Amino acid sequence: MYAAATESLIKQAREIKEEELQRFCGRIFKLLHTKDVSGDTVDSLQRLHLIVSATKHARELPSDLVMKLQTVLRSSSSPEQLQVLSSSIIRQSFPPSVHSLCSDLSQDSRTFSYVASVVLSQAGNKEDVIPLCHHLLKSLESRLSDGLISKHALPILSEMITVYPDVLTDDQVNLVSRKLVDWLRYASMQQGASMSSGGFFSGPRARQPAPLTEVDGVVTGDFFTVLCVGQSYTEDQWMNMYTFSMIKGWLLTYDADGTTNTESDDRSEVDSSVMSMVSATSSSSRLLPPKERLREKAFEYCQRLIEQSDRKALKRRDTELQKACIIESVSIIDIICGEDPSYVYRAFPCIKALYGRLNGDFTYARTLLPIAQFYLNHSETAAVDSEAVFCQLFSHCPTEQFNEPMLAFEFVQFCLLNSSVLQDRVANYRQSFPNLLKFLAWNSSGLIGEFVELLPSLVAPDTAIELLHTILDLPCLAAALDLQQRSACYQALDRTAWDQQGAKLAACLDAFRQPSYRGLFLYILRPEAGTGDTIDRLNLLHEILADMAESPRVVQCAQVVPVLLHVYFNTVTQKADEKMMNQLLLVLLERSSLLYNIKTFNAEVQKVFSTHLQALCKLHPPLIVDQSREILEFASIPANIYSKEDFYTHVVWVIGEFLSVSYDSRCTVELITSFFESLEAVLFEITQVRQSASPPGFSPRLITVLMTTLAKLATRSQDLIPRVSLFLSKMRIFARSGPVMACYNEEDTEEIITRAHELINLLKLPNVAQSVLAPTAGGDGPRWHRDTNASLPQAMRAVSGLLHRHSSFLPT
Repeated sequence: MYAAATESLIKQAREIKEEELQRFCGRIFKLLHTKDVSGDTVDSLQRLHLIVSATKHARELPSDLVMKLQTVLRSSSSPEQLQVLSSSIIRQSFPPSVHSLCSDLSQDSRTFSYVASVVLSQAGNKEDVIPLCHHLLKSLESRLSDGLISKHALPILSEMITVYPDVLTDDQVNLVSRKLVDWLRYASMQQGASMSSGGFFSGPRARQPAPLTEVDGVVTGDFFTVLCVGQSYTEDQWMNMYTFSMIKGWLLTYDADGTTNTESDDRSEVDSSVMSMVSATSSSSRLLPPKERLREKAFEYCQRLIEQSDRKALKRRDTELQKACIIESVSIIDIICGEDPSYVYRAFPCIKALYGRLNGDFTYARTLLPIAQFYLNHSETAAVDSEAVFCQLFSHCPTEQFNEPMLAFEFVQFCLLNSSVLQDRVANYRQSFPNLLKFLAWNSSGLIGEFVELLPSLVAPDTAIELLHTILDLPCLAAALDLQQRSACYQALDRTAWDQQGAKLAACLDAFRQPSYRGLFLYILRPEAGTGDTIDRLNLLHEILADMAESPRVVQCAQVVPVLLHVYFNTVTQKADEKMMNQLLLVLLERSSLLYNIKTFNAEVQKVFSTHLQALCKLHPPLIVDQSREILEFASIPANIYSKEDFYTHVVWVIGEFLSVSYDSRCTVELITSFFESLEAVLFEITQVRQSASPPGFSPRLITVLMTTLAKLATRSQDLIPRVSLFLSKMRIFARSGPVMACYNEEDTEEIITRAHELINLLKLPNVAQSVLAPTAGGDGPRWHRDTNASLPQAMRAVSGLLHRHSSFLPT
């Protein structure tokens, strides 16, 4: 993460001894008493800052040094570099300096801001910041000639109310609200006086302030906003900018009565609406209470910003500023309408016109999110149809802008914040998961946490199976998006540019543009669900994308799939009915063999399948009978052992566990016999001992699970007991054969022999074997293990005695 030299410095800072630290602090104390600030002083303070910030716990510094640092910090004559370092060191050190710093706060703006940063970082409760708060409010009330304190006061006040919203009284909230109105609405309309360099031609006419302009160069005709352009700005214009930057937080923190939003608001909605109607029709908004007046002026300010954003900016940076102002303005209007619904009718024409102007321009995609939030919150109040807004948002934005990381993050955050409302009111929200997952496929490491939270809201009965296939195909989606981006950058005829990408990538790009493969890529890149759960030629798609399997983006995307699968199954099993359970089981069997061939990806996904196969069958045991044909077909293929041993082992286990008449009355002797014969044939094939046979490519665990499952099935159809006993008696020969001994260690072979021995002895007493190997559904309950009258403890005692007294039953 850091360079080697940096790592070494941090390590030294962490390991410094207390005695050495005290000597170093004494040296700094002496340096700070010299009149001239030397480079040695600055260097020593920087080293001390590294020492106190390199550890998680605060380092205790000598009290005399702390007092000296406080003196430097509070002195307006101190060099700014020393003030910055002193502030940083005090924030990281112990003991706290809150009370001593608040005793006599400076009037100098720079000094006050550094002191305030220390107080806010070390304050433990509201009482610690009250002196700072009083000083801030006093500076806001005063009309100092330089106005510098007020300019620095607003950012500090904004941070303070974020941490301690109840630090202000009602009167203080009203005071600040009045000041915010003045700064927001009544800033001067002339540029600030520029610093003249002097010279022969610099006369009084040249120094006269010029008018402000709009971003397109036209002279400003309305009140000042952050989108007014000038060479320099007056203090009240700076206060206007600071006020706009904090107005959103202020409105969210304090309600119309001047109290914090954490308290109850006893005013009725009717009273609020009446007040806003007064604000809309009154000849003078000064008649309104301070908070209502602030709300009115903030609304007008945001409307003006939205109007200004329609102007064509002369500079690109002003275009970006316009986008930021649209986002902030619409968010503030949304908050105001939430506090007072009567503003909704005034806001909708403006927001609707803004949406009509921006919805076709994907460079403004981020601005559509607050507009969509506004429609989501207020379209019902205004009886406005919002379907087109959300159709545009979910259908087009992810398709065109999936590679924009900031948009991806904000888009997913929007969905998370409104997931419950979107599920209920936006028809195409759940249908749009193929598009939403494009954000994750392209930005997998940055968005996995958000999608773990979001995924449950995307699970719906009609699209759950398609969603599962889409999650499994997520690495294919990442590869297809990569090819789509590259294909758009390079023309088909520009072979030189294609070849520079590498031979493998060039082949994938060729395939991406082949008409015969177009249907495959169109499906993977589809914008919404409903065109089918999956595609028939998935193997072909994997072959086409084989050369992309080592792409860092694809590999990174593959790593998040197991995490999403766990979330998906944990969610869907809570909602799934019998039909969906059957469909899920079929998908597990089918897709265990149809996965994109990425290193470790198949094994990780099959582990997840194994875990949730057990959970599905435990929740609905009749699944084994419902899908007996497909399960039997899967279990009868020995090749499945070598390509997916873990999943195959779990399939065999659930057969032995749940293929029983106690779980499903449809479980006939014929069905049990068919499963028995298939598994017997598989076990026979993989345990054949030949001189030329290669060492087994499977674990001893698979052998023991197969033997146990055969024994379980035999207890449910006792005609099969002689067959399985005979088969088990030959397992010693397999375990002691040369190829097996070369592959397995002594512990493994003994495990196979012991399990065969135990099963043979159990099958000598069929009734006992049935209660031990296949207990009833309540067999894992505490009663079966504590109640001496229950059958399981008695059976276990009988078996224990049998194993001890009849050691001659050991197969030879």
